[in-house]
Amino acid sequence: MDNLALWQSVTVWLATGFGLGHLPVASGTFGSLLGIPLAWWLLGRSWPWQAGSVALLLLIGVPICDVGAEALGGGDVPAVVADEFLAFPLAVLGLAALRSPVGMLLAFVVYRFFDITKLPPIDSLEAIGGGIGIMLDDSMAAIYSWLLLAAILLVWRRLRPALR
Repeated sequence: MDNLALWQSVTVWLATGFGLGHLPVASGTFGSLLGIPLAWWLLGRSWPWQAGSVALLLLIGVPICDVGAEALGGGDVPAVVADEFLAFPLAVLGLAALRSPVGMLLAFVVYRFFDITKLPPIDSLEAIGGGIGIMLDDSMAAIYSWLLLAAILLVWRRLRPALR
């Protein structure tokens, strides 16, 4: 195997979430699970470290998804799940209160909701094509998730003293 074929093989392996993308059902959901330990780890870091890491994850996701999708037939093929797990940390960026099992579960469910329902403009971002389009729709789902999660935390912090 030459270097180019090896690089493509490794990239497809990453793009498919180490093979999770080939599961016959809910490949995106299973692929998203890989984002949980990544997000958990990042939430233990400083805000600048989190922001820089999330930006880097989103940037490296573009060529990974592009190469993976092309190798597997083109378009946003279901087997490519790197977009799911690389964008998930954006959904919890700076929300340290979510660094708990319940918080991560809530973030995961909210993120999957927005990624699956593809509310506007998420639904139109895939049309951009290539790795950029593949990453953009999941990034927008993560942004919607972040907004909802931040609002939930804000309401929770305000209600918590009254509940005691």
